[in-house]
Amino acid sequence: MAKTPDFTKTMQDMMANFPVDTSSMQDAFKSQSALNEKLSRVALSAAERSTEISAQWAKDTIARVGELTAKKDDAGAYAKAFTDFANQSAETAAEHMSAFAEVAKKLQMETVDLLMAAGKDMADDAQKATEKAGRQAQDAVMKSSTSSMNPKV
Repeated sequence: MAKTPDFTKTMQDMMANFPVDTSSMQDAFKSQSALNEKLSRVALSAAERSTEISAQWAKDTIARVGELTAKKDDAGAYAKAFTDFANQSAETAAEHMSAFAEVAKKLQMETVDLLMAAGKDMADDAQKATEKAGRQAQDAVMKSSTSSMNPKV
């Protein structure tokens, strides 16, 4: 039976001949993790505030329903209670929707600020990497031209 050749050593030797600078990948991972943490904090804060608004809205509505269902002395009192309930519900709906809009606006502004800062950081990192690569290429060209001018005899 034929044995399958083990290419582990061959692959290790090949990869050793192509050194890779992983620091840029590590830096990118750290930057991405930091951005994700900030975005998560912003989203969780907005979710918490939205939950508070919803809970308050529900409490207000339940309290008004209790008033609406209380025993009245005549039919006109029921009509007035229902009208008051509808008016108060409309008012609080507008207030709560405005509060939700403020949460959304704040979330949007904070997200845009974070993404703009991240984009600026990435552009700066890309510029530094490009400059470094340019210097390395120039050094390599200088080395090769120096070694080609002074061939070993």
